[in-house]
Order: sequence, then C-alpha cells, then structure tokens
Amino acid sequence: MRLKVRHLTRYKYSDPVQSAVQMIRATPRPCANQFVRNWRIEVDADARLEKSEDAYGNIVHVLDIEGPLTEANILIEGEVDTHDLGGLVQGTLERQPTGLFLRSTALTEPSSAMIEFARDIAAGEGGDMHAALHRINATLHDTMDFKVGTTTAETSAAESFAARTGVCQDFTHVFCAAARTLGVPARYVSGYYMLTDRTDQDAGHAWAEAFLPGMGWIGFDPANRNCPTDRYIRVAIGADSREAATVRGARNGGGDETLTVTIDVTQGRSLSQTQSQSQNDGNGGSQGQSQS
Repeated sequence: MRLKVRHLTRYKYSDPVQSAVQMIRATPRPCANQFVRNWRIEVDADARLEKSEDAYGNIVHVLDIEGPLTEANILIEGEVDTHDLGGLVQGTLERQPTGLFLRSTALTEPSSAMIEFARDIAAGEGGDMHAALHRINATLHDTMDFKVGTTTAETSAAESFAARTGVCQDFTHVFCAAARTLGVPARYVSGYYMLTDRTDQDAGHAWAEAFLPGMGWIGFDPANRNCPTDRYIRVAIGADSREAATVRGARNGGGDETLTVTIDVTQGRSLSQTQSQSQNDGNGGSQGQSQS
C-alpha cells in the first residue's frame, strides 16, 4: 500500500524565542516492510537542519533555530510503500545487540502487579512465548481504556497500568515492561498509522516490537489489538518513548508556548493503479469515439 503523510507542527510563543534546538526523529528508514519513495522536512524559520543518526540507527535531524521569533512551523511529508508481513519486522538496521532491549527504564520499570500479570499469562499459555505475547497484546487492549488526557509524557508504565488508562504511548510502555519481565527483549516504536475512520490526527502513533528466537522482531500494537500491517509506517525505535520521541528539544525565551499538531495519513496511488487508471481512461475514450 502507498501511504502519504503530511505532518504539520505549529509553535506560537507569547514572547520572542531567542534560540531553540530540537532533535527530530520523523524520517523512516527503508526495510522489507516499507520503501521510502520520498520524504522531506521543511522549516519556515531562520534555522539550520543537520541530518545524523543516533545509537539505534534512527535518522535524526537536529534543528538549530535562530531568533528572535514568535512562531515557527515544521512540515514533514512524504510517501512510503508499505508491505504487510504478518507482524514480522524484516530487513531492519540493527545497531545494538538484542539483549539491550531487556533493560528497564524509568518509564518501563514494572510494578509487582505487572510482573504477576505477565507471569500469569505466560503460565496460562504453557510457556509458549509467542502465544503469551499475543495474549498480553489483546488483554491490555481489553482491560485498559484508551483515553486522551489521562496521562502525560512522563507517566510510567506502572502508573498507567494501575490506572488502567492511557494512550498508545502508555499501552506500549506496559507491553514492553511485561515482555521484558518474561525475558523477552522488547522495544518502543514511533511512527505513523492510517486510521480506518478518519485521516486527520493530532499525534503520531506508537507500538512495540518483541524479539523471539527463530522469528526475529515482531510488532505488537496493544492500543489497536493487532500486529502492524501495511497501514503502519515505522520511524524510530528506542527502549521507551524518550528515546524514540518524534521531537525533543529546548529553547531560550518564548514565554508561554501554544503547540498545534496536524497529521494526515492517507492512501496514495501506486504506479500500477495509475497505469491501470490511464489504460481505463484510454479504453473509455476509444469506446466513446466508436459510439459517436
């Protein structure tokens, strides 16, 4: 499937910003699951944009903005051809050993209740880790309420699990913590997801990947109770949301900030579809001429 992304972030400040630095992880890498046809990042302010890679191999753009300014817009857009591999993640750039993703972080440290939850599920599946991961994925979706505004970027997995609420970031943190409790390496993935009921969104998406010997990395999306399909664009990975955040930064001055994010993920037209349409249009024209 060809997916088109338009991601616009608008910043407005009550006082002039003198300078700002941001790290942007919003450029997908190609792998067997996706082919990046085109991608660009544009900034309407006086700024330098330098491309690099982090320790995980994520593409990072460092944005250095020179002020004074009271508003700035960052536009990210592109097209990606995606492929449904049944949740398997293949052909990825792996810069770190798999075992690194067994470590807990401040956002993914499991509580005693989470440890019991994960171990009970594994026992119920007779130690079959593949089945246990799928059950964890489904159970989190069924027992946690997806509700915007109930958590923040600093809410831990233990806190959201106890409250049984959160957004995709929280669901992913809990899944990673549960998987690691069972000795399964798990990591946080940030990216884009094409919704089924609308195209406009006010945030990107997040899901998890877990590693099983003989299968490799497998994607799990507890917020949607499925494994990633061709409706997903994989962008960045990390041990938690802080390491895979789309944007993180700091500024000097600016006073109060108003942030507006608009994301549109839509299905584009593939080359085969375009050629088919052209052929149909051509056939239609010939028929029209023969009838006249």
